[in-house]
Amino acid sequence: MKTKAVKVKTPSRLHFTLIDLNGSLGRIDGGMGVTLNHPNVLVEAETSDNILAEGEKKELVEAITRKAISKIAPGRGIKILVKSTIPEHVGLGSKTQLSLAIATAISRINEVNLSVRELVRIVGRAGTSGIGVAAFERGGFILDGGHTFGPGKQKEKFLPSSASLAPPAPVILRQDVPDDWFFVIGIPNVDKGAHGAREVGIFEKYCPIPLKEVEKLSHIILMKTLPALIDKDIETFGNSLREIQGIGFKKIEVELQDPIVKELMNFMMKKGAYGSGVSSFGPAVYGLVEGAETAEKLASETQMFLKKHTGGRVFVSRVNNRGAEVKEANLLLTGT
Repeated sequence: MKTKAVKVKTPSRLHFTLIDLNGSLGRIDGGMGVTLNHPNVLVEAETSDNILAEGEKKELVEAITRKAISKIAPGRGIKILVKSTIPEHVGLGSKTQLSLAIATAISRINEVNLSVRELVRIVGRAGTSGIGVAAFERGGFILDGGHTFGPGKQKEKFLPSSASLAPPAPVILRQDVPDDWFFVIGIPNVDKGAHGAREVGIFEKYCPIPLKEVEKLSHIILMKTLPALIDKDIETFGNSLREIQGIGFKKIEVELQDPIVKELMNFMMKKGAYGSGVSSFGPAVYGLVEGAETAEKLASETQMFLKKHTGGRVFVSRVNNRGAEVKEANLLLTGT
C-alpha cells in the first residue's frame, strides 16, 4: 500500500563573514553569505509505525528525527531516507540543512503548519548566523542583522551557533544573484573546520573584536559589497570578498587554516577569480567567476592543484535564488 511521502532538497551555503563580534552597540553577530545549488541534502520521508533512519549519516539522522518528531508530532512514526548530504565541518552549513530537511519532512507529512523559523527553534540551529536558515527559506544573497547583546538579551556571550540558543537572526537584505555568476568551491583534504569545544574556545579567546575592525568591515560591506551586487558588478563584488579575508573575525578564521588553504585562495585569484575566500571556519575555499565555461576551467585547475598537494573535492555552483525544494508524492521509499 502506498503511503504519503515527501522529498526535500536543500541548498548549501557559503558564509562570507560574521560582521560584529564587538558588541559596543548592544548587538553582535550579523552575517553575509550566498546560497548554493550544489552540494545538496536530499531527504525522502514517508509515514511509518516507527522511527526509522536509512541512508547516509544514519545515527545523526535518527537523533535529529527523534528530537524533531517529539516536538512536532509526538508519538508518531516516520521513515527517513537520506540520499545525499553536504560535506560536514568544511564551511558549507551541512547540519543546519540536514536538520531543516528532516524537520520540514516531518511537518509536511503530519500536516503541521510550522514556518521554517519555528522549525529552526525546534532543531536548535542558527544561534549565531542566520545565513543557513535564510538560504533554506528563499535562497540568494543574504545579509542578516545578528542578535541583541548584553545581560538579559538574546545573547550574553560570544558563542557559535552550535552553542547558542538565540533565535534566528533577522534578514536585513535578501537579493537575487546573477545566473552567470559561478562559485568554484575547493575542499582540501586537511583538518576539518573548527567545531564543538574548539569552536567555542576560539570565540572565547578572540572576542570581542576591536571596534575599528568592525567599522572597517561594515564600511566595505555597505559601500562596496552591496552596491556592487545591486549593480551586478562582479569585479568590485569579488574584490570586496577578497578584501574582507584580512579583517575582523574572518581574519582569525583565515589565520587558523592549514597553509594550503591560503595557497588555494591565492591560486584561484591568479587563475582569474574575481574574489576568493574561506567559507565560515573552512577549509572550503571559494572562487567567484563569470560564466559556466570559465567556472569549469577553474574547477579543473583547482582539482589539479589539490591533487598535487593534499587531494580533495571540487564543486561548481550557481547561486540558488529559490531556497529548498519540497515535493509531495505517493511513492514508497523502498526501491526508489
